[in-house]
Amino acid sequence: MPLRIELADYGVGNLHSIRKALENCGAEVHVAEDMALLERAECIVLPGVGAFDRAMERLRPHGEAIVERLNEGVPCLGICIGMQVLFQRSAEGASPGLGFLEGEVVRLSAPRVPHMGWNEVVTADAIMDGIEDRHFYFAHSFRGRPTDGSAVGHTDHFGSFPSLFRKRNVYGTQFHPEKSSSAGLAFLRNFVRFAEGCA
Repeated sequence: MPLRIELADYGVGNLHSIRKALENCGAEVHVAEDMALLERAECIVLPGVGAFDRAMERLRPHGEAIVERLNEGVPCLGICIGMQVLFQRSAEGASPGLGFLEGEVVRLSAPRVPHMGWNEVVTADAIMDGIEDRHFYFAHSFRGRPTDGSAVGHTDHFGSFPSLFRKRNVYGTQFHPEKSSSAGLAFLRNFVRFAEGCA
């Protein structure tokens, strides 16, 4: 049986590209409009386009149950805003985040924001095994600032910032693997393989 992923539809962004990419990696993807489905998911993907408060408006009623599942070891991938909502708070919005990752989301320090373009992710984490060219596509104005040691990869753009996170079986990316050509597809393939091994 293929891995079943609940792809959270919290009313932001286009889910088509990430859904197709994950399906190309062998996963069965279900778009979850009801956030309660995340509470009993085999694997969760929090997609990456939109605003912090808008995403949390849908996630908040189920936040404690979702975090409990993540602490139990359910695999999860948070992409861009989907990674940022895992933090305790964000300078982008007034709503508290899920609080799974300790720390906050702050505005990116760069002469021009948003940062949009291809940059390298420097990491020794196994999620990048087999990926020789580690340049991924970024589109963001904010970035995570963890206090729990969850940053496992960094990117240089007018200074170094965390761009890859891991805590338990949860990965977070500041970049968009679904927009990152062959490197992004290889990353998602590695994540699907990782999540299958968590079962």
